[in-house]
Amino acid sequence: MPLYAQQLEDLLRESFPNAEIVVGGDDGMHMSAMVIDESFRGKNRVQQQRAVYAALKGKMDGQDGELHALALTTRVPD
Repeated sequence: MPLYAQQLEDLLRESFPNAEIVVGGDDGMHMSAMVIDESFRGKNRVQQQRAVYAALKGKMDGQDGELHALALTTRVPD
C-alpha cells in the first residue's frame, strides 16, 4: 500500500509537532521531505536523519515497505 504526502506529513508531525514540514512527491513510493525542527539543534545530520527515519515507524523497512525512497533534508530553524 503506498504512502501519500498527507499521510507522510501526519506521521512526521506525530514526532515533530512544532516542525516546519514540507512533503513532495505524488506517486506514493518516491517522496521528498524537508523537516526543520528545533530538536535537531546540536545533532549532526546523521542523528537528525535517524530521528526522522525512526518517526516513520518502519514504513521504509524491507522490500515490502510502503515507502520505497525518501529524499530527506533536515535542519534547525534559522
